[in-house]
Amino acid sequence: MILFSCNSNNKKQSETPTEVQTAFELDNLLAIADKELDKTLTVVGYVTHTCVHSGQRCFIVGESQAVSLRVEAKGEIGSFDSELIGSKLAITGILKENRLSQEYIDEREKNVNQVKEEGGDAESCAAELSNISDMRQWMKEHDKDYYVVYYMDGLSFDILD
Repeated sequence: MILFSCNSNNKKQSETPTEVQTAFELDNLLAIADKELDKTLTVVGYVTHTCVHSGQRCFIVGESQAVSLRVEAKGEIGSFDSELIGSKLAITGILKENRLSQEYIDEREKNVNQVKEEGGDAESCAAELSNISDMRQWMKEHDKDYYVVYYMDGLSFDILD
């Protein structure tokens, strides 16, 4: 959970209008994301970050700011300008997932613990270990041997504010 201009109202990123469909608020989409994979949909959120060097991705958050979604610049989106940070966007794209395996999470935890033992930033290590714990809890609750990270291949966007 970025790609919108703060001084434009309903400005289109693309020259061709996006077909209007029911838009999901980000907070609501993530609750049903597994049923929407590989589908073209529209999600509404606020840009919190754009990649400075390439502009090829941005992150959006929902109203709760509790969850974020990475959006890759594809389709008609050339790049995400940093002036979009703080803007509310309606992004149309294809919802995808990246699965983090149990083995990957185990290795990540091992590496964090090694950094911690070598005197690494205790606060950063504690935060990362907490994230890993949350991942394991989610896997247990959902009876999965992987953790899912959702993202979107963005095709176009509209600035809503």
